[in-house]
Amino acid sequence: MAKGNTLKNTSKKTSDKKSTSSKKAKDKVGILSRFKLNVDKRKTKTITGSILLLFSLFLLFACISYLFSWKEDQNLVLNKGLFTFLFEDEVAPVSNILGRFGAWISHLVVFKWFGIASFGFCFLLFNYGFRLLFNIKIASIRRSTLITFVAIVWVSIFFGFFASQVNYLGGAFGFYANEWLYQSIGAIGTFLFILVLLFVAVVALFNPDFKALRQKLNLTKETLEEEDDENTSSSAVNDIRIVNTIKDEEIKPEEEVNEINFTEETEKEEEKEEKKESESILIIDTPQEEEVKKEDDFEVENTTEKEDEFEVEVPKEEDKLTDNEVRDLAEEFGEYDPKLDLASYTLPGIDLLKKYGSGKIEVDKAELESNKNKIVETLAQYKIEISKIKATIGPTVTLYEIVPAPGVRISKIKNLEDDIALSLAALGIRIIAPIPGKGTIGIEVPNSKPDMVSMRSLIASEKFQNSDAELPIVMGKTITNETFTFDLAKMPHLLVAGATGQGKSVGLNAILVSLLYKKHPAQVKFVLVDPKKVELTLFNKIERHFLAKLPGEEEPIITDTSKVVATLNSLCIEMDARYELLKNAQVRNIKEYNAKFIKRKLNPENGHRYLPYIVVLIDEFADLIMTAGKEVEHPIARIAQLARAIGIHLIVATQRPSVNVITGMIKANFPARIAFRVQSSIDSKTILDGSGANQLIGRGDMLMSTGSETIRLQCGFVDTPEVEDICNFIGNQRAYPDALILPEYVDENAEQGGDVDMDDLDSNFVEAARIIVIHQQGSASLLQRKLKLGYNRAGRIVDQLEAHNIIGPFKGSKAREVLVPDEIALNEYLTAKGLI
Repeated sequence: MAKGNTLKNTSKKTSDKKSTSSKKAKDKVGILSRFKLNVDKRKTKTITGSILLLFSLFLLFACISYLFSWKEDQNLVLNKGLFTFLFEDEVAPVSNILGRFGAWISHLVVFKWFGIASFGFCFLLFNYGFRLLFNIKIASIRRSTLITFVAIVWVSIFFGFFASQVNYLGGAFGFYANEWLYQSIGAIGTFLFILVLLFVAVVALFNPDFKALRQKLNLTKETLEEEDDENTSSSAVNDIRIVNTIKDEEIKPEEEVNEINFTEETEKEEEKEEKKESESILIIDTPQEEEVKKEDDFEVENTTEKEDEFEVEVPKEEDKLTDNEVRDLAEEFGEYDPKLDLASYTLPGIDLLKKYGSGKIEVDKAELESNKNKIVETLAQYKIEISKIKATIGPTVTLYEIVPAPGVRISKIKNLEDDIALSLAALGIRIIAPIPGKGTIGIEVPNSKPDMVSMRSLIASEKFQNSDAELPIVMGKTITNETFTFDLAKMPHLLVAGATGQGKSVGLNAILVSLLYKKHPAQVKFVLVDPKKVELTLFNKIERHFLAKLPGEEEPIITDTSKVVATLNSLCIEMDARYELLKNAQVRNIKEYNAKFIKRKLNPENGHRYLPYIVVLIDEFADLIMTAGKEVEHPIARIAQLARAIGIHLIVATQRPSVNVITGMIKANFPARIAFRVQSSIDSKTILDGSGANQLIGRGDMLMSTGSETIRLQCGFVDTPEVEDICNFIGNQRAYPDALILPEYVDENAEQGGDVDMDDLDSNFVEAARIIVIHQQGSASLLQRKLKLGYNRAGRIVDQLEAHNIIGPFKGSKAREVLVPDEIALNEYLTAKGLI
């Protein structure tokens, strides 16, 4: 026992040391994050750019002065460090115009490095500084840096070839590189190597087209030869011109008439030969000047028409940026920061949460020993032998792991659940036979003095703070007293059930508080549905930070059933729009899409935008099913089936997990489920597909099923005043102008009321009429898709089309009839009405 106590004491000391070190690390991380928030990127760019610009000019003048004063300053600077040279009193005055530092830095750059090629560093520093300070691009940063470095190296080696010792021509690099090359391949080989190195560098960096250069040289030679021929043989040129036939109208002087009469005879003889020869001989005849102009004009008109057609198609292809353009954008503007609109936003502090319970599990050895003996005695009465038993103590439940003797059937122990509960006189005995992943049988027995798990301890846990999940949620502690976290984005939807007063509302608050403590308002939005009207009203204060709502709505928390249906259908529209964005961006999920958008690979002018996650929390789902029925179930099932990839996640809670509320369609799309205590095993089987939830002890005791396994947790407790303090802290910070506005939705099956003003037609009326007639389908959703309109505006256009007798009246579930047969009849009608 003494050894055990010493081991416990040492383990406590080591754990205390670890906790203190982790606290220090967290404090450091907090300081760094605050420092990053306070740093202004624009100021740092201006300061850095001005420093680089001034230093480049300083280095330029220092190196120029070095070329004239290096003999006087070399003995003073040689083999001395910067600080010793700057602060040494006995050093004689230097000749460099920029003093000691100018003499030292120019000696380092020119003499010790690359010689006169080191002037390239001045250009690079000037380019960097000018870009940062004035945001003007002199040359591409990457390409100019690469070319300059290659040029510095080659120029240093080239001038070092002619240097007999280390000097300002090639510097130390050029001299020692040539010395090694001399010893390796000799003087001639070194010179040839330098030339080959130049050729390789030019080809690699500029990729010149040698064929084009050769063709240009050939063309210049041909033109020179033709000019010589023209000067020497003018008679030949005259013969070529005389061969052409000239019209009588073009004949003016009499001298030219004689020439033409003389050449007409030769022309007749040549016409006989032209009939026999191919068309290539006809090309020899040069056309007259007017004919040349006409043909040239005709060809130019054709080419310009083709070029115009080609140029019209070019802008459609300019939307895609090349890798170099993306890099330039990233260099110039940096990556897109979705948090920039609320850069001063700070996450809530942990001091807003209260401490509940001691946080340490108190072990009652007498209770453990008594329970162990009663379990062993009860099993022995039914002739079940045990080879080993082990106890694991949790905050509210103790797990007794039993290893049965060989030959004992597990079903016999499973059937003794009520007998063991009777012998222990405890509520909530649960037998796990067998425990997944272990060769044991578990018996969960509630503690006589359960410990409360506070939300503060869960939020402060290292597992939650260091979580890299997209939507991290911390729910509670397991039987082994470990903090349990999960990623809602991977669930992807959550079904919560539990009887009244068993901790369901606290669990929902724990989910929302987890996200508020981890995510920025730009990263996640909430759609809260509360038919009770009192459970989620505290979150009204964070409306402009974290909530999303329908356009025109005053209350962000949805309490009306009809608005719930409209909101869910609006989310379906948002889901379809997001999938369209993912398709155009050629990505598969929201994580890849946002990463691509942050790197500026997507153009906002094409409709692309940063997509926040949307968490839809629906409380009292049974009440919605009773009042709305299929109108609620269908959009929920559609979102649950499709919305995982585009970042819309559902949390549906109900206190009545019956079959008519949690239907098979909903259960199939909610693999992750949380069950607080329910009244019967039937309800437990409905929510978990197995018993166990009816044997929980309440007050936050819960089972979580992720499909593969079921885990028993004690939910973290967060009280209403704590949630109010958190919402006040967030609500008092600078916010967005309004909540996130969801797409507009109007039920197209509902009758549109109100008279239609025939004189105030929509600007898209004519185009909408053409779409309706072409598709022969009179629905508002068609106009919404084709014209990218909201459903309210599309509904008004449908009313106007009905008033003009283009489509028929509303017929319930049937589609409206299109009364205009084709587009020709529509054009005649619109022309008669003066609409076109």
